[in-house]
Amino acid sequence: LLNSPHIPLSGRNPMLQEVLGIRPHILVLNKMDLADPRRQPVSARGEREGSGCKPEAPSGCCQQQFHPFFHVSLQIVTLVAKLVDDSPRYHRAESPEYSILVIGVPNVGKSSLINSLRRLHLKKGKATAVGGEPGVTKAVLTRIQVCEKPLMYLVDTPGVLPPKLGDIETGMKLALCGTIRDHLVGEDIMADYLLYILNKQQRFGYVQHYGLAQPCDAIETLLKHVALARGRTQKVKVLTGTGNVNMTTLNYPAAAYEFLRDFRAGRLGRVTLD
Repeated sequence: LLNSPHIPLSGRNPMLQEVLGIRPHILVLNKMDLADPRRQPVSARGEREGSGCKPEAPSGCCQQQFHPFFHVSLQIVTLVAKLVDDSPRYHRAESPEYSILVIGVPNVGKSSLINSLRRLHLKKGKATAVGGEPGVTKAVLTRIQVCEKPLMYLVDTPGVLPPKLGDIETGMKLALCGTIRDHLVGEDIMADYLLYILNKQQRFGYVQHYGLAQPCDAIETLLKHVALARGRTQKVKVLTGTGNVNMTTLNYPAAAYEFLRDFRAGRLGRVTLD
């Protein structure tokens, strides 16, 4: 079960958790280096009693200790093998191989994790397509071998969101992390909410990143500065009494997208939305 470090709680589909039940599973928080280290107690919890879920193995963090990603990738294979072997109900002695399903909400790095494990253990290239938008994986794919000893296969799956979100704030957090396509919510609305969250948590990395004099509450002020600094402009035709006149104006939607992209890439600092 893969999850985003920005939304360790909001990013968990309750329907998937219900389906998992007592089945052995591991929760992996991908790209943990983007999460706020001050909020680690929220995003890195221990084993849940009776859930069949081992302690989280975040990429970049395992058992509250930070390690490079390849160390965590090595740990994932070992954890999976031990978890299945210790579960008599799911361990089949006559089958020497492990078949593992990789699930989670859209755009949290499921395909990237499979490719990383395959590259690390088999020294082979990527076997499944990846992208920066949700919906790249559109169907359950065939098994992909990621390790020889033990013989382990992973199955890539499309991201799954609940049919109805619990509240608007959860939906906004999911949208900020790219699990929902930006145009369905609106880049300007998402940028406004992101600025609110950053100010609320006193994460003022955007001030230095964009060269502002001080933090601001008005999204229009910030987007204007971003558009000017990054050259996000557009040409529009204005109808006047003497005919059409081409004018250059600031492209606020492009500036909002730039703001969102900087957040997702970690250029505005380490932030946990939950």
